[in-house]
Amino acid sequence: MTEADLLATAREIAPRELSRGYTWAECPRWHEGALWFSDMYAHRLVRLDAAGEPETVLDLSGRTPVNGSEVVPGGFGWLPDGRLVVTSMHERLVLAYDGENVTVHADLRDLVTGPINDMVVDADGRAYVTQLGFELFAGEQPRDSALLVVEPDGSARALTELGGFAGANGIAVSSDGTRVVTAEAFANRITVLDRDTDGGLSGRRVFATTSTLPDGICLDDEGGVWAGMPMVPAVARVVEGGTVTDVVRFDPQQALPPACVLGGEDRRTLFVCAGLDVMDWEESRRLRRGSIWIADVPVGGGANRP
Repeated sequence: MTEADLLATAREIAPRELSRGYTWAECPRWHEGALWFSDMYAHRLVRLDAAGEPETVLDLSGRTPVNGSEVVPGGFGWLPDGRLVVTSMHERLVLAYDGENVTVHADLRDLVTGPINDMVVDADGRAYVTQLGFELFAGEQPRDSALLVVEPDGSARALTELGGFAGANGIAVSSDGTRVVTAEAFANRITVLDRDTDGGLSGRRVFATTSTLPDGICLDDEGGVWAGMPMVPAVARVVEGGTVTDVVRFDPQQALPPACVLGGEDRRTLFVCAGLDVMDWEESRRLRRGSIWIADVPVGGGANRP
């Protein structure tokens, strides 16, 4: 089934621009009444106030990378003690920030086959981390790779028993903690796993097949998955089995949206991160065409993570 077929019957929701002037905006989070996101190629995490004014909450531009790579912050979340943890994608580290100092929470270099990517932190402080699995920005061909788990104490392992994932990208935990959902970008599918009370994952299965690359995701309280689809460009709500119920479309000259999160009052506002220059980091920094958009949606995000 074509992209047009899958989206044809979806309810159309119009977006509104909230803020712009970023590099490649990614990995949005709703935390303590505000939107946070990664301004990736500016090496920083940003918090927006209600009027859409940005505040830099973590600046990694002065960090010396452990492996000579560029420091690019990806997915992030918070530990029970309040520390922020964030993936440094090309260093292949999870960093921790206590408001003053940045430390290494987990070193994943011996566990991964490419840059790490997004991350979701559960209520216990356990982080599930996705990886690209290959050097996308160096032109390598895609290859499957494992999900990773970082325990609250920083110990980590690759979840090889689950099999390889095709460019696992966005990742989320359901509000009741019983499911983990991830987008396999290079397989055009969204995958769901069962999660037990100790954080173990099993029962891998296809939640939905998509007609295009799914990127960052978030969950709503009726079991829907909102997925960034920058190739369309749109964000779309998909339910188990693959039906697309809602779609927020964008002008490709203005915004290619990789990720979204539910926030605001009752978490019924969909915040969408977008940009135009993902592969050319210098161009992204020069032109600053990244943007944040909002759309009103009927189903809230509840306690789903992120």
